[in-house]
Amino acid sequence: MDVVPRVPDQRRPAPGNAPEELRPHFSVLGPVRAWHGAEQLSMGSPQQRALLAALLLRDGRTATAHELIDALWGDEPPSQALAAVRTYASRLRKVLPAGVLVSESGGYAIAVADGALDLALAEDLWTEAEKARGVGDLCQARSLVNKALGLWDGEPLANVPGPYAETERTRLEEWRLQLLESRLDMDLEVGCHAEAVSELTALTAAHPLRERLRELLMLALYRSGRQAEALAVYADTRRLLADELGVDPRPGLKELQHRILQADPALAEPSAATPEPAAAVVRPAQLPATVPDFTGRASFVSELSEILSAAEGRVMAVSALAGIGGVGKTTLAVHVAHVARAYFPDGQLYVDLQGAGARAAEPETVLGAFLRALGTADSAIPDSLEERAALYRSVLDGRRVLVVLDNARDAAQVRPLLPGMEGCAALVTSRIRMVDLAGAHLVDLDVMSPEEALLLFTRIVGEERVTSERKAALDVVAACGFLPLAIRIAASRLAARRTWTVSTLAAKLADERRRLDELQAGDLAVKATFELGYGQLEPAQARAFRLLGLADGPDLSLAAAAAILDLPVEETEDLLEMLVDTSLVESAAPGRYRYHDLVRLYARACAERDEQSPGERGAAMSRLLDFYLATVAGVYALERPGDRLVEHLASTKYAGLSFDDRHKALGWLYTEANCLLACAQQASRGTSLQRAVDLLWASQDLAESGANSKQYEAVALSARDAAQASGDTRTEGRARTAITNVHLVAGRYDAADEEARLAALLATTAGDPTPVYWASNDRGIIALNQGRYADAEEHLLRAIDGARADESPPNEASALCNLSRMHLFMGHTSRAIELAQQGIDIYDRIGHTLRLANAQYALGIALTQAGRHSQALEQLAEALHKFETNRQRLWEGTAHFRIAQAHLAAERSAQAAQHAEQALAIGCIGGDRTRAHVLTTLGKALDRLGQTDRARACWLESLALYEHCGAAEAVEVRGLLTPLSTV
Repeated sequence: MDVVPRVPDQRRPAPGNAPEELRPHFSVLGPVRAWHGAEQLSMGSPQQRALLAALLLRDGRTATAHELIDALWGDEPPSQALAAVRTYASRLRKVLPAGVLVSESGGYAIAVADGALDLALAEDLWTEAEKARGVGDLCQARSLVNKALGLWDGEPLANVPGPYAETERTRLEEWRLQLLESRLDMDLEVGCHAEAVSELTALTAAHPLRERLRELLMLALYRSGRQAEALAVYADTRRLLADELGVDPRPGLKELQHRILQADPALAEPSAATPEPAAAVVRPAQLPATVPDFTGRASFVSELSEILSAAEGRVMAVSALAGIGGVGKTTLAVHVAHVARAYFPDGQLYVDLQGAGARAAEPETVLGAFLRALGTADSAIPDSLEERAALYRSVLDGRRVLVVLDNARDAAQVRPLLPGMEGCAALVTSRIRMVDLAGAHLVDLDVMSPEEALLLFTRIVGEERVTSERKAALDVVAACGFLPLAIRIAASRLAARRTWTVSTLAAKLADERRRLDELQAGDLAVKATFELGYGQLEPAQARAFRLLGLADGPDLSLAAAAAILDLPVEETEDLLEMLVDTSLVESAAPGRYRYHDLVRLYARACAERDEQSPGERGAAMSRLLDFYLATVAGVYALERPGDRLVEHLASTKYAGLSFDDRHKALGWLYTEANCLLACAQQASRGTSLQRAVDLLWASQDLAESGANSKQYEAVALSARDAAQASGDTRTEGRARTAITNVHLVAGRYDAADEEARLAALLATTAGDPTPVYWASNDRGIIALNQGRYADAEEHLLRAIDGARADESPPNEASALCNLSRMHLFMGHTSRAIELAQQGIDIYDRIGHTLRLANAQYALGIALTQAGRHSQALEQLAEALHKFETNRQRLWEGTAHFRIAQAHLAAERSAQAAQHAEQALAIGCIGGDRTRAHVLTTLGKALDRLGQTDRARACWLESLALYEHCGAAEAVEVRGLLTPLSTV
């Protein structure tokens, strides 16, 4: 850990008797200022502020008149310097409260209470940060250093004259930089490398000769998967030091370069904070019991045991078991963990991450439980995920612990829970194959072989019963698909029924329509719970249980459940809480409910069997679809005032929620995203296809945000195919419009153009005007990005005419802004600015907030090209703020890219590089092609900063992306690379 020089310890006076809120307090980490309570005091002339600063920085010690003269004027004091000092002191005494400025032995002193000087407070915060880091509380240390850095308000001692102030300014600025380096070092230790790249890029541009910043940037880039850029930073640094100072990089920088070249595994993950926090040494033993009839899987047991045994004395071993539900992942993992216990004498941790359920376990919650199991007191467990993860790694340092992470959702859920320590190991089970879990040994677990399946069945049922009916037994395990869970359920059911033969069970499982029902009934513990709970329900409760299980979403809000049941919210809540009490439904969160997978299947079977009205199931799902469509239409109307789309949506019979605040409306949309898209997917398979597609239309923000794009695309494709198969031209056209939007966001322009073309043809045939001018607008954007400017103008003018005919000002404004971009590409800058301003005027007139950001974005680009950089940055900053507020993450990243371009045009290369890095970290509209644009811009900024090797690395990556998508911009990048290649 780098040692940050301390401000010299100085004597401090005892605090005065005045209440704390009335005591004067001072700042020097910026302009020299003083306050008395909430009132800021006037400190007078620059020389008076220089005198005050000199006294404040002595922290209560007396300064002689000679020392003060030297501080203010150095070797050339005026002839009346002593009199001037006395005059300044007298004026300060009149402004400050009585007793603050005191005269002592021909000199002066300032009495400052504890915590009343920002510099002293920053020093105290650093002292506490050192202590926190010393005991392994890395995240607390980071927080304290950030608070210290937050006390700076620009240049220290700003505009204070005199040699003393100049010396102190330099010293305080150096201290600030060392605090920054220390905090960034801790950022990398806790794994925040991607976030640190942008800040480090700006800092290295501002302080090019500061090697520690370069070293941190290299490490951050390497951990972000940008090895070429990391090595380029070293090359740039070596050349700069040779040119400027005639020296080589320091040994630490050279060693880091060598380790990166060797792909040192120790660099890939943050190091643990040391030493370990003081806590009782606890050896947890959390493994569930292994099943006594564990069968087969010998090769897997051997393979995994060997991997785990090799963890001793080596880096952490991680094995990830993947396979479908019921394939025996948990059983195998627990069995292997018991076999390998001897290799992990410091304990074994276990958690079910519930990844296959609707609401997976939160990593911070799991870490809290693990830390307690390892002996950490509740009071010592921090709140945030990153703080808990850092403490977890610290606690495990020096221990040999096995961690079993069962039923994981994905690699992102698992990463914070990995020990990361030498000698530790992790076993992970999941339904997905975790190819993105770095360094993991992947195991794909398939169903059992017929021999293993028969052996498991025999061990549960008994050899005597199976031997006499071997063929029937083979039929049973084949009907179970050789899936261990299904075999265990079927075998347990047979074992509990002595009057049944194996043939009886085989005959029951032969009926595919009832097979799942039969298998569920065979799981005595689960089935008995289902039957007992369902049988005790009142009729209204039983109806609620059956109908609510029909929805495909991960969970249900109370309002959605009320729609399905067609009941008031209060009555619905009472029914759901009763179902929770019988363990048939889980309370996922306040106001949200979910089914276990098997319980949901049971509920659907009950609905099919017990629902007396044949149409009630369809009516229930229709009400849910109506609820989502009506609510989403309301959110759309609130977000886009003046947009006629809601008037073109299918009518609904069931009302939705209404919102008086657009932020609440947007929050609802993103909270319900998975559920409403699941509902649309479910409806696209039935007779409600038109409403399902309209639900997609009205929730188009989900496609553009980046968070739900894949699920949105899957539903849109399914709906398109269903509409095409049924011959529903109108609905197919609308579905293709939704798919066009998804392709545009991803930068798949050829596919987008084809979908938009077909959407327009279908909509024209069906007499559906909205998709026609939407498609024209989309095709204009596509042509614009492909350099077909004449086509772009034709499409966009048609879109403007269509929007005006439909009296839809927002869509007119959108097309005007896109037409602005077209004129910009043609070199008609003034016309581009005029058109973008027209778009802004329309959005302003109708109060449209979200799309106003797109118009400001377009105007910002035009103003950049016009050389009006300050105005451009103002527009782009406002657009960025609106994108952030509306959760349009990909647009947020794209705005950062345009801000980078504006800064680059204004010759502010460091700011350009910083915003380009933020764009890369967030992601952008337009997929790989836009990423290539960002990398090209970043390379230009770095090149101007003298970081030519890193610039080259960026351009090489952008060239590869351009060539992959056949973009014409590849020519420009080759030109940028050519001069460098000849050096």
